[in-house]
Amino acid sequence: MATLAENRYGKSQVRLARVKRHANRNEFQEWTVQILLRGDFESSYTEGDNSKVLPTDTMKNTVYSVARNSQAASMEAFAKELIDFLLSRNNQVNNAEISVAEKAWEPLNVSGAAHPTAFVLASSEFQTTKVSRAQRAQFSVTSGLDDLVILKTADSAFEGYMHDSLTSLPETSDRLLGTALRANWTYSAADLDFCAKRKSIRENLLRAFAMHRSKSVQHTLYAMAEDVLKNVPEIQEIELVMPNKHYLLADLSRFGQDNPNKIFVPTAEPYGYIEARIRR
Repeated sequence: MATLAENRYGKSQVRLARVKRHANRNEFQEWTVQILLRGDFESSYTEGDNSKVLPTDTMKNTVYSVARNSQAASMEAFAKELIDFLLSRNNQVNNAEISVAEKAWEPLNVSGAAHPTAFVLASSEFQTTKVSRAQRAQFSVTSGLDDLVILKTADSAFEGYMHDSLTSLPETSDRLLGTALRANWTYSAADLDFCAKRKSIRENLLRAFAMHRSKSVQHTLYAMAEDVLKNVPEIQEIELVMPNKHYLLADLSRFGQDNPNKIFVPTAEPYGYIEARIRR
């Protein structure tokens, strides 16, 4: 006999662009939203009874409808609005989870000043959040960023590691260190200035990356997380993923040339993969 152990369903990849119009400037945001609901849906699986199923197309429409009147200053606040709306209208739902990813649009710089109505996609980076709440419970907010591509050309080494019969990597005290950073952090409260906290966390991550004298990717990852926890008290833990995007020193000896750490070959695959979660 089969038993439904766990289930949830929702709508994914709901694309939304929002313009906030002010007297002298506009704001532009582009979000991708996912809704996941958990609740009393067992009969839809076991009996084909859809009487408690909110169509995923309705969820899509809900995103746009709530966005129309939303005054949310952050995607975290918008996710909270969506959850409140869904839970208030669907008693069969026990828990709602909203994930949002935001593209890095920023005002276009024209003659040294930010243009009020023109924008440029600054990087491949995404800002992210995942907000959830059960009926009559508190919000849980985990935010982050993804695909923040950063690189340093000095103060990075990799020495003193294990050597065995298959080791071919030469030790170095001076290498390029590049990564596409992914970070997720958990807030201790659900009523914060999320935009300000995100800006502070991002600045701490980048400052630590730039200033740290790295002995390995692991060494720098920990220093970055430590810096965030030191300077942002609302964060209880942070998880960082830092793939090591390799830049290999080009061998110019066959051309009769030396290469004093100037010419490198960027490689996409394979790459090192380093992740860790650091708590207070």
